Amino acid sequence: QVQLVESGGGLVQTGGSLRLSCAASVDIFSIDVMGWYHQAPGKPRELVAAITASGGSTNYADSVKGRFTISKDVAKNTMYLQMNSLKPEETAVYYCNAQRTWRGISYDYWGQGTQVTVSS
Repeated sequence: QVQLVESGGGLVQTGGSLRLSCAASVDIFSIDVMGWYHQAPGKPRELVAAITASGGSTNYADSVKGRFTISKDVAKNTMYLQMNSLKPEETAVYYCNAQRTWRGISYDYWGQGTQVTVSS
């Protein structure tokens, strides 16, 4: 079982920055892929960024490339999302996700989400 706790959301003006954190209850080296998703009201949940266990590979949604940076601190078992130049359309609940294979079975874990509101 993996528990994920997000923090760092809040209200920011257009063009501002926020850093989201996701603390995991297990050694994040044991997690195959970690990622950030967002979900706006009435819309499906979408991938924002993802990072592999080694941290050697990252993936970003086209809309955030060059503005958002995903990273991990293995000593703290924490993943981050640095968001710069935020836009009003990025107002959403941001969720942390972890995908881990355990005894040959793939498991998906989600945090409770943190609200990000970008005012125009």
